[in-house]
Amino acid sequence: MKEVYDFLKKSETYYLATVEGDQPRVRPFGTVNIFEDKLYIQTGRAKSVKKQIDLNPKVEICAVYGEKWLRVETNLVEDDRIEAKKSLLDNYPDLKNMYSAEDENTVVFYLKDAVATFYSFTDEPEVIKF
Repeated sequence: MKEVYDFLKKSETYYLATVEGDQPRVRPFGTVNIFEDKLYIQTGRAKSVKKQIDLNPKVEICAVYGEKWLRVETNLVEDDRIEAKKSLLDNYPDLKNMYSAEDENTVVFYLKDAVATFYSFTDEPEVIKF
């Protein structure tokens, strides 16, 4: 899991794919955090992505860094605890002008049953499950 976290941090921007009915939806994300040995991401409750995850928590994450790329198949699980939100926001202080651990808008999810695959044009794929 730490290898996935490190790759996403280095990438700075990764892409989260959800579905809305029969339409795929992909958008850039930038938050990633480790809290209580779980990998977390964050969004806002009012956003369409939150509604899509509520209906179908199966998502994919894709990121590129250098000559490698990463795909993560996972289920997202919402964690409403203030401690989980605070941990993430403490690592992204710039977000604190838009989000707060105590507000109704901030949402954090952890990745459950994740299958992460690292790819490149020169190496065999490397699979990590967590």
